[in-house]
Amino acid sequence: MNKAILFIVILLTISSVTSAQVKVYKGTSSYSSDVICRVDDGKVYKKNSSYSTDVLCRVNGNRVCKGNSSYSGDVIYTIKDGKVYKGTSNYSSDIEFTIRDGKVFKENSSYSSDVLATITDGKVYSGTSSYSSDVEFTIDGNLTIEEFVAVWYSVKYCY
Repeated sequence: MNKAILFIVILLTISSVTSAQVKVYKGTSSYSSDVICRVDDGKVYKKNSSYSTDVLCRVNGNRVCKGNSSYSGDVIYTIKDGKVYKGTSNYSSDIEFTIRDGKVFKENSSYSSDVLATITDGKVYSGTSSYSSDVEFTIDGNLTIEEFVAVWYSVKYCY
């Protein structure tokens, strides 16, 4: 009997982890009316939608693609070693931004004056700020770096 209960608990835990979705909110909000997008299985959906027509972009390996596409012509970004390249490029001149140590830097920079955003405890702040009034969006859950880039694109360019 104890083994059966343990098995059910493990099964529920595994299924909740594999089907976990992450919601992204405006500013510091956690209200459902303030959901900007949600990430589920590498796909970023508009608001709380789960319709395939509402996919803003999706992660395909180390790439972020437009909509629900995986076609190479629809690649928005390629991510490698924290560097985010335009399209399918891997040339240093095509680095759009770099993610390192909880910060998003312009292009290939590591200067504090080039910080676009700071990521702390699921909150994404403008620049180097840590003030609650400077929170651009809040991520309720864990994302891979590729999923974060997809969310960044969705927040910055789709809204």
